[in-house]
Amino acid sequence: MTSQLDRPAYAGLDRAVAHCVALEETLVRLRTTQLPLLNAWGATLADQLSAGSRLLAAGNGGSAAQAQHLTAELVGRYQDERPAYSAIALHAETSTLTAIGNDYGFEELFARQVAAHGRPGDVLVTMSTSGSSRNLLRAAEVAQELGITVWAMTGPQPNPLAAAADAALCVEADRTATVQEAHLVALHLVCAAFDAALTRQRLTA
Repeated sequence: MTSQLDRPAYAGLDRAVAHCVALEETLVRLRTTQLPLLNAWGATLADQLSAGSRLLAAGNGGSAAQAQHLTAELVGRYQDERPAYSAIALHAETSTLTAIGNDYGFEELFARQVAAHGRPGDVLVTMSTSGSSRNLLRAAEVAQELGITVWAMTGPQPNPLAAAADAALCVEADRTATVQEAHLVALHLVCAAFDAALTRQRLTA
């Protein structure tokens, strides 16, 4: 018989199983419906960044960490040895971030940086589990005005950020954690497609 002391441990195990099942189901949907989009993003980045454009990325909280992970893979490397490419995590420069927040407000955190760093031909990647972060929506608005391609990685659709983007990966999952975990897999798939596209460029040059 299970003692009273054992019940919390069993409850914790049940939650862990539910977490894993939710992630498994989400990744199946990602694999069966969204790989063409991620492959296209990687190929587009290979064309744009190798031509001198840059990637700008932004998010809040856990999504900020994901966005910074993406830029690190591009400036550093994912798997293949290759040149460094320009990618900036807009939330990572704390002095700029706090100055903008103090002078212009939280909604302008990323928009003003897009205005400063973005050029036509660049790509802005916005990451938000809710898809409703106002500072990301403002960044998307400014990017569109400047001729910058906007991609969104969000939770379930419909949501405002996906609607404001040129293309969106919308993860259909109930849990914020599951969305973030799927975003990590997705950005790795984009990086793999990026490396593959660069290899094709070298072989056909």
